[in-house]
Amino acid sequence: MSSGSVPRSARFETWRLAAVYVVVILVLASLLFRLVNLQLIEGPSWLTRAVDNYTNEVSIAAARGIIYDRNGYILARNLASYNVVITPASLPDDDSDIQRIYREVSELTGVPVGGPLTDAALEEAKLYAACVEGPSITQLVGLQDSNAPYSPVKIKCNVSEEIARVVEERSVDWPGVTVEIDPIRDYPTGSLTANMVGFLGPIPALLEEELRARGFIPNRDKIGYAGVEASLQGILAGSNGRRVVQIDVAGQELRNLEPPVAAVPGYNVYLTIDTRLQAAAEASLLQEVNFWNTYFGTIRISSGVVIAMNPETGEILAMVSWPTYENNRMARLIPAYYYQQLSEDPTHPLLNNAISAEFPPGSVFKLSTATGAFNEGVVTLDKIIAAPGQLLLCEKFAANEECTDRNTRPFVDWIFETNPDGFGQIDFLHCIAYSSNVCFYKLGGGFEDEIEQGLGIERLGEYARAIGYDQRSGIELLGEADGLIPSPKWKRLNTGENWSTGDTYIASVGQGYVLATPLQVLMSGATIANNGKLMQPTIVREVTDGEGKVREVWFNPEDYTLWVPQDNVDGPGDTNRIWVNPADPAITLDSLPAGSYQISPFVPNMKWDITETPMIEGYSCDAGYCSLIEDQLKTVKPETVAAVRTGTRLAVTDARGTLHKVFLDFPIAVAGKTGTAEYCDDVARKANQCQFGAWPTHSWTLAYAPYEDPEIIVMAFAYHGGEGASVAAPIVARVIQAYFELKSIDIAQGGAPSP
Repeated sequence: MSSGSVPRSARFETWRLAAVYVVVILVLASLLFRLVNLQLIEGPSWLTRAVDNYTNEVSIAAARGIIYDRNGYILARNLASYNVVITPASLPDDDSDIQRIYREVSELTGVPVGGPLTDAALEEAKLYAACVEGPSITQLVGLQDSNAPYSPVKIKCNVSEEIARVVEERSVDWPGVTVEIDPIRDYPTGSLTANMVGFLGPIPALLEEELRARGFIPNRDKIGYAGVEASLQGILAGSNGRRVVQIDVAGQELRNLEPPVAAVPGYNVYLTIDTRLQAAAEASLLQEVNFWNTYFGTIRISSGVVIAMNPETGEILAMVSWPTYENNRMARLIPAYYYQQLSEDPTHPLLNNAISAEFPPGSVFKLSTATGAFNEGVVTLDKIIAAPGQLLLCEKFAANEECTDRNTRPFVDWIFETNPDGFGQIDFLHCIAYSSNVCFYKLGGGFEDEIEQGLGIERLGEYARAIGYDQRSGIELLGEADGLIPSPKWKRLNTGENWSTGDTYIASVGQGYVLATPLQVLMSGATIANNGKLMQPTIVREVTDGEGKVREVWFNPEDYTLWVPQDNVDGPGDTNRIWVNPADPAITLDSLPAGSYQISPFVPNMKWDITETPMIEGYSCDAGYCSLIEDQLKTVKPETVAAVRTGTRLAVTDARGTLHKVFLDFPIAVAGKTGTAEYCDDVARKANQCQFGAWPTHSWTLAYAPYEDPEIIVMAFAYHGGEGASVAAPIVARVIQAYFELKSIDIAQGGAPSP
């Protein structure tokens, strides 16, 4: 090897150095890229995560509004519920002191101390919800210490005020043990007003996302489940407050990061109900129910409804739906066994039967037939109608159908059993006063040459709807039913059969397929009593804020939304004001949904006046069959309403009138209508009561007073009550009497009568 050669091991290979440089550059580039990515591209995201790690949003519960009756009597309020809680981080460091506190708290509350804290004990504690008996103090505190040591855990809920005082007094000796106050709903009138006031319940999973977005906290906040607690949820609940705080890794609050937002208490609601009259109405109903059930030796009448209203304003003064439920049992939690018991009860106590139940109205529906027949000229005041005990009708399903023995059907009057000759020759007013079925059969469906063209089912439906049937009233309560006024088309679609003349006959007396809610029956009578003006029924008198200021509120009955004006705007009446709803965008007053009406401050809202509002569609009728006349709308003549009112007064003043005995010695002029409605529902079939010719019957009566200028109308319904004049009428009489007695008391005490 020559002297100038270099050993292989000592040679420098440049590619190796280049490779090192490339690796270094790649590493530095990746680090630089990662740095740029973290700092610039993903920086805001990581910053948000960092902020979230030390930020906690605390919701401040808003006080729910109080519900009053029209006189200021409390129907729903908030009471303090005392819970004994322990904050693990605030307990002493010495284990013996902790065990002493546990023992003393256990002696006071009855919650066991428990044994050593093991993994199995912690897993067992996870199976229980707050305030549920089972876990020991050691388990509860240990589980909370592992999750959020600076947050209190409930040891015993809803303790007495005496125990709460003891805990507060011992707070120096029991560091970490305090009393937490939760508001709970209390209903002083309980079951008396439960069907109107309702109750609260936890936020259901179906609504959790929506309500979270509006600031509600599941498992803490409650919402209305029934009554005005549900329908007026938007204004009763208020708005929760908010605090954004900085916390450390253990969950301890360090400072506020944003100015706190105070909770806004819910509005207070004054209902139109007079609790005194409500109690009198319920007592009157139960008195009659107990009498007849005792008389027959069995539970004959299983449910009933009483409603009282001012027909001139639409204010509901009393609304009794019996049987009812005790809403105070739902105040803290809804007991599963109690809710199941109510749900399975065939009388449906959870439903407000005044608005949600549909029954055949029977003879109270004759006000519709009477109004239509007189207004259409089917009958006049001097027309004499033969009213035998029964008549034979050739029942036809088509105009050209021939009469045979097979399609001839008897239609009897209610008086037939005691007087087969019926009422004899009577005029239109006495048809109403005596409630003659045969007379109304003829008015509704015609009869031979005597009344060649009756009202007909199409025109009957028009007049029934005009006075309140076949539609929701729009009252501020959830669950209102529509009722049913049948038509030939409805029958074909639902039964597959043609309409018959017999169907018209029985519909004319409120039977057959006709269904109505008790509130609709009341509205029909109120329309007649108020000379054709149908007022919007309401149970809300006014809404106030925490300072007692009356707030303006509008209600949309189509979807039960509430609209309130924004603060710091012009006064009432300015259509440029902005109206808001928690779930909808802001709109102006003139953009409110059609059908909305003002519920606070109270303003009587007239739905329509049948003597001025053209709403009766015209029909051309021949041989019992009617066809619509396009673009023809008519009103009800004032003399028609006057004639029907006279007939309802004659029911009291005439010796054979259906209300004569009940109001014979009544000091105030009363008018009204009774009803006895045959039915055959699932309950009757199960009891084998649906016997042809001896159907079970519901009892109805409505009456108003004073006759000339009515200020109250009362409707009473008794399920399987029998004759209306015997069962429902006395209930109505006692409620009207109670109303005027309460009015006299108010006047004597120097104040204006509350209703």
